[in-house]
Amino acid sequence: MLKSVNNKITKSYVGYTNNLNLRLKKHNTGKGAKSTRGYEWKIIYKKRFYDKRKAMSFEYHLKKNKKKRKYLLINN
Repeated sequence: MLKSVNNKITKSYVGYTNNLNLRLKKHNTGKGAKSTRGYEWKIIYKKRFYDKRKAMSFEYHLKKNKKKRKYLLINN
C-alpha cells in the first residue's frame, strides 16, 4: 500500500506487483496508474505472497476494506 507524501492531501493506493521498487519508481515519475499521477508516494504496507492468485485476492479485499486502509494510513 502506498501513501501520498503531500501533507495537504492524504491518498492511498493499493496494487499488486512482482517488483515493488520499480512500481514505486513508476508511480513517482508519473508513469504508474492514472490515479497516482501528480503525487509523490511512499510505501507504508507490503505483504509477500508466493501465489499470484492469493496476492490478487488480498489486493481486492484491501481495496474494498476502507476501515483497514484508513487504519494503515493513520498509523504509518
